[in-house]
Amino acid sequence: MSFTLRVVLAVAAALGVVFLVETFQAPLVDNAQHGYRGVAMGQVSYKPAVKAQLAANQVPPPEDKQDPSGQPSSEVYQNVQVLKDLDSNEFLRLMSAVTTWVAPNEGCSYCHTDNLAEDTLYTKRVARRMFQMVARINGGWKAHVGATGVTCYTCHRGQAVPSNIWFDDKNSAMTHGLAQEGMGKDHPSYSGGLSSLPSDVFTPYLNETKDVRVISTAALPGEDRHSIKQTEWTYGLMMHISSALGVNCTYCHNSRAFADWDQSTPQRVTAWYGIRMVRDLNDNFLDPLASTFPKTRLGPLGDGPKLNCATCHAGANKPLLGVSMLQDYPELNGAGEAAVVPPPSTPTQ
Repeated sequence: MSFTLRVVLAVAAALGVVFLVETFQAPLVDNAQHGYRGVAMGQVSYKPAVKAQLAANQVPPPEDKQDPSGQPSSEVYQNVQVLKDLDSNEFLRLMSAVTTWVAPNEGCSYCHTDNLAEDTLYTKRVARRMFQMVARINGGWKAHVGATGVTCYTCHRGQAVPSNIWFDDKNSAMTHGLAQEGMGKDHPSYSGGLSSLPSDVFTPYLNETKDVRVISTAALPGEDRHSIKQTEWTYGLMMHISSALGVNCTYCHNSRAFADWDQSTPQRVTAWYGIRMVRDLNDNFLDPLASTFPKTRLGPLGDGPKLNCATCHAGANKPLLGVSMLQDYPELNGAGEAAVVPPPSTPTQ
């Protein structure tokens, strides 16, 4: 074999190796068993998405601990309406953390004027209500959030306005009337999972209290008159939950008996409470704030921003991948007067 031929073969072999390396790669999809074997309850994950999820769910370091001053915040500062009994030094520590969580670029002036006691800025009045909402979640909805709890960062992630909020659909008059043309379908939307399913599933299920139902599994259902239309609306909600948590349907359901609670996972119960928690927060905290927000913060139909499953979860089955920030800020755990649900405060000029 001549030298030239050997060189040509060596180059060809090298190129072949490069081709094989570039062409045949490790699979980009993982499948983890979730539930009993043989019941098709595996969770499929896309590796690049998992990597991006890890990067997007990093928790900021906690503020340095402060020695207590011995005085409650309400005795040191004027017009403190929530967290009144919190030590004044811990109160300042929490305010510093909230600035980082919600308005790192705007700073304290996002909610406060030079006179810190004033309620002139709508953002301060909204923030006060959000403290009460966080307390409500951590104190009243442990069936959903458990001991992990939430803080302002869970939703805001360093942004004044959380990424995943929603407003009433401009086609809501059509989508809520099942007898009207289109039955709310064929208008692909964020809430319906970009599908031909109903385009506004948030209003009936996460703002109102419509039952989440599917068509009867019996040939002659008797009194159970749930229709295919109701099934489609339910599937639209399920599409949202699946996307919001980054999971398959089998995260909560057994694929051979979707409707059977006895064959479902514990996560289905957690999700059941989660739907009711979101309704509570939208109805008692966010909807009443519509009159507090300026017009620039309202939706096309004049309603205020509302939350859904993605607002906290942001594509992860557990918000912030299950890391609890509440342990560093126990004052947000929902104990005391902050868990009460009074009406929104009015501005003090």
